[in-house]
Amino acid sequence: MNGGLLLALLLPPLLWGSNAIVGKMAAGLIPPVTLNTLRWLMALAVLLPFVLRRVARHRAAVRAEWRAIVIGGFWGITCYNALQYLALTTSNPINTSLIGSSAPVFILLLGRVLFGAPIGARSACGAALSVVGVAWVMLGGRLDGLDAIHFVRGDLFMLAGTCAWSLYTWLLKRHPTRLPTDVLLAAQIVAGLAWSLPFVLAEHAWGGYAPMAIDGKTAAIVAYIGIFPSLVAFFCWQTAVARTSPQLPIFFMNLTPIFTVLLSVLLLGVAPQPYHAVGLALILGGIFLARPRPAAGQPLAKHTAASPPRAPR
Repeated sequence: MNGGLLLALLLPPLLWGSNAIVGKMAAGLIPPVTLNTLRWLMALAVLLPFVLRRVARHRAAVRAEWRAIVIGGFWGITCYNALQYLALTTSNPINTSLIGSSAPVFILLLGRVLFGAPIGARSACGAALSVVGVAWVMLGGRLDGLDAIHFVRGDLFMLAGTCAWSLYTWLLKRHPTRLPTDVLLAAQIVAGLAWSLPFVLAEHAWGGYAPMAIDGKTAAIVAYIGIFPSLVAFFCWQTAVARTSPQLPIFFMNLTPIFTVLLSVLLLGVAPQPYHAVGLALILGGIFLARPRPAAGQPLAKHTAASPPRAPR
C-alpha cells in the first residue's frame, strides 16, 4: 500500500471525526439545523463550478431518478447531520461518534425489519453485541439503578440520526443510480437544502436559540465543515474505494471514533472514560461479527452501482 492510498484511507475517518468536534464548538453559536444547512450550502458552492456541466449532460437521468434523489436528499443531507449537530448541543463528541459508528449494524437491522433482508446467526450475534455496546455508552457504563437513569437527550438524537443514515444507505442500495457519484451528490445536496428550508424557519421561530452572530469564528466553522468533512472526505473515500475493494475502506471507517477521542482530548479537553472503551470494543466486535463474508473461494465483492459508496457524513 503506497502513501497516497493510505492517506486516502485515513483522511475520511479523521475528517468525519473532526466534524463532531467542530459541531460541538458550534453548539451555542449556530443553531444545529441552520449549521447543517449552511454546511451544505458551502459544499454546494464549492462543488457546483466543477460539476455543473456534468449535471447538464446527465439531466435526463436526473429527471428520471428525481424521486430517489429527493428521498435520499431528505434522509442523507437534511436529517443525518442536523440530528448529529442537534445531539452535540447536549451530548459530547465521543458519545455521538460511538453511537454513529454502530451504523453498519443498524443497516443490518433495518434491512431485516423494512426490506426482509436475511440475517445469519453470526450476523445476529454481531448485531446484538453492537447494540449492547451502544446501550452501554448511552447508560454511561452504569447498570445500577437503571430506573433512575435518564438518557442524555443528545444521545437519543444521535441514535435517531444513525437510523436515518442507515435508511438512506438502504435506499441507495435498493435504487441503484446511473449517475456519476459527484453528480448524484450535487443533486442530493440541492434536494436536501430544499427540504431543510422549512426546518430552518421552524428552528428560528420556535427553537429558542439565540440569534447567530456572523463573525470570523462562525464563518470558519461553516467553511471547515462545508469543505473538509463534506467534500474532501468524500473524494478521498471515492479514491480509496476505486483503488481497493469496498471492504478495506469500511474497516478504516472504524477509526472514526478513535480519531474523535484523540481530537476531543486535544481540542476540547474531554477525556474518554472507561465505559467508552468498553462500548467501542463491543460495537467494533459486533461489526466484525456482523460483516458480510464472501463464500469460500470467492473474491471480495467489487464496487458496483448496486452497492454505492457512502455520501459524506
